[in-house]
Amino acid sequence: MEQAVPPVCRCAPAAPGVHARPAGRTPLGLERIRIAPESLLGRWQERNASRTIPHCIEQLEVSGVMDNFRRVIGESDAPYRGFVFADSDLYKVIEAVAWEIARSGTHHFDTWLDDAIALIGRVQEPTGYLHTWIQGVRPDKRFAELDRNHEMYVLGHLIQAAVALDRAAGRDDLLQIAIRFAALVDRRFGPGREDGIPGHPVIETALIELYRHTGEVRWLRLAEHLINQRGHDILPDEGFGHRYYQDHAPVRDAVDPTGHAVRQLYLNAGVTDLYLETGEPALHDVMRAQWERAHERKMYLSGAFGSRHRDESFGNDYELPADRAYAETCATIADLHWTWRMLLAGQDRRYADTMERELYNALAAAVDETGTRFFYSNPMQRRPDRFSEENAPAERQPWYSCACCPPNIARTIAQAGAYVATVLQSADGPVLELHQLVACEIDLSDVLGGGVLAVRTRYPADGGISLHVNGPALLPGAAVRVRIPAWVEDVTLRAGGGQRSVSDAERARGYVQIPADEVDGATLQLPLRPRWTTANHRVDAVRGAVALERGPILYCLEQADLPEGAAVDDVFLPGPPVVAELPLSAKDPAPALRVGLSVRAPEGELYRPATWGGATMPSRGVEANLVPFSTWGNRGPGAMRVWIPTI
Repeated sequence: MEQAVPPVCRCAPAAPGVHARPAGRTPLGLERIRIAPESLLGRWQERNASRTIPHCIEQLEVSGVMDNFRRVIGESDAPYRGFVFADSDLYKVIEAVAWEIARSGTHHFDTWLDDAIALIGRVQEPTGYLHTWIQGVRPDKRFAELDRNHEMYVLGHLIQAAVALDRAAGRDDLLQIAIRFAALVDRRFGPGREDGIPGHPVIETALIELYRHTGEVRWLRLAEHLINQRGHDILPDEGFGHRYYQDHAPVRDAVDPTGHAVRQLYLNAGVTDLYLETGEPALHDVMRAQWERAHERKMYLSGAFGSRHRDESFGNDYELPADRAYAETCATIADLHWTWRMLLAGQDRRYADTMERELYNALAAAVDETGTRFFYSNPMQRRPDRFSEENAPAERQPWYSCACCPPNIARTIAQAGAYVATVLQSADGPVLELHQLVACEIDLSDVLGGGVLAVRTRYPADGGISLHVNGPALLPGAAVRVRIPAWVEDVTLRAGGGQRSVSDAERARGYVQIPADEVDGATLQLPLRPRWTTANHRVDAVRGAVALERGPILYCLEQADLPEGAAVDDVFLPGPPVVAELPLSAKDPAPALRVGLSVRAPEGELYRPATWGGATMPSRGVEANLVPFSTWGNRGPGAMRVWIPTI
């Protein structure tokens, strides 16, 4: 009989077990990292706590999610509302509350938690079954259509919420509910039992976290069994087909990301979690190959994924339309989860760079400055005719009939502190790896032997970073590694009483290492210069266009920033323009950039004779501000574009 491993009590959303961490990299819990409230990410967390989470709780009532639970036990006569997976909205909000408790110690939501968990407990059947659409609408469909009814998906979010709440608040009432449902699934679909896999992954990574939290090996084995069954014709080949469900090939052979983007990325998070626990090389090899294909051929410059509206899928390599980008918010969040686990599996600066891109661009753009209005899809271009559809509206909405994204944002921002740093046990001693360059305080006691590491910076508005050790000195042999983003051309490091430029080799590795006795008072200066970016020539949708970036921040042009008579769709760049930084406003993540542009006269013809030899259409010069992509749409609906034509 297999022996259970000791549970991990670290208060983090992903806490690989101490017995099988192939890279030796340990995430730090939220109790050890405090993001400065005045920082960009800290202000977002405060807004998330004060506005987004309460808004989500309110919308659970408005949308009918809570009544769906009540009607099962006769406490409401309202009709069922929402999709079959609406229960997961509640579980994601509970998880958001749990991580907020871990972050700030709040008791503001205690009464709501008591009532919500008590209601969930009353709805759960003695067998452990818990799914309000099945129980209240179609009991004949119980475990009958795993491809579409989302029972395991809903259970996955229940488990994640329950583990988070036990880690954050030490209460296990929801955990016991989740375990009863998980045990039912294990009895029905576990190893050696009936074949069955979920049409929508997420249970895989949830079960592995349940294993890490409880030490019960059965949950790891169930997750592994569900992963191993993929690609064996278990789900019906109908609708969008096997590729849509990632059921077209065994996981270890599936090097090409395909199908529904969110499902693929959640599955990959689970597969990477399995590698972190078992150390099986084939799992890491296929995940690394797929990560590179996803991020080098299928990722939008903003850090978004999903090219097609019809099936919310990746599309082909380099199929990245700007105006029809689906770029679902949940896909960015799913990739954030996966990429974090890839970082835990092996140091590669690209992982932390990607997470930074996602946090400050695609994810930040998905919620407005009030924290209560959201985008479901996140295009890179908005045309002036304001064509709108339910999940791609002309402006952010307070909620959606498929409301997966808003509570997903809430739980992700509440847990963001867990993605800042890790500890690596090297041959010389422990190393703190600072992956996200954010103002924060990190408790180093029992980690590097020190007190508190204070990271002071205004990044990404400014590139200055300083480190200070408050309290006991770090252990001899310990060190701090600071990430150097790929776009950095030169870095100045002051440490140990001297100053030097970070070497080409260090920049290539992506991290600069500072020994223990030089950490206190060390400073780095990352030049934040505006730069123009072009896409691979195979990205036909933006061929002959450029985008403006500064540090990790992506910029866009909005109609609101053009003079009267000039339209976003008529703008182009005849050559590299001078870019001027404007004074930074208090609420913006980075300064607006002033750029000289050319504007063509509107043309009436849809097609016209081609011209050669440098002939150009009539145009005039204008100046306009480009603003961070994350802030677009906060001044009302209107045309926008990231990619600006050069012809």
